[in-house]
Amino acid sequence: MEENNDIRRGRHCVFNMHVHLVFVAKYRRKVFDSAAIDRLRELFAKVCNDFEAQLVEMDGERDHVHLLVSYPPKVPVSALVNSLKGASSRVLRKERPDIAKRFYYKGVLWSPSYFASSCGGAPISIIRQYIEQQATPT
Repeated sequence: MEENNDIRRGRHCVFNMHVHLVFVAKYRRKVFDSAAIDRLRELFAKVCNDFEAQLVEMDGERDHVHLLVSYPPKVPVSALVNSLKGASSRVLRKERPDIAKRFYYKGVLWSPSYFASSCGGAPISIIRQYIEQQATPT
């Protein structure tokens, strides 16, 4: 049997959980250049590592970024998002005063909202069918 390398193991669980996140700059301002995107990639990877998560992919455009994160079941997505946005905003403001001066509004880089979507695995209809076919003990 071939082992799936995407499957991760914890002490008491086996999991393969991914989330697609999108963060938008406040007022959708065109804030990011390629150097800022590269620095955000480093910062996001460090924060993910602190949560025992993995930044699988990250890229963005001038006014928003997309992340694909593999995370353990013990991590709430909202806590991960708060840390990702908070740390990146704080460090970018400190390291890039040119961005902070022009685009931060009241010390804020990101819009307060975000998009999160679970990813991977079988479609819901297939999982539902599989569960329905389980033999209930008598």
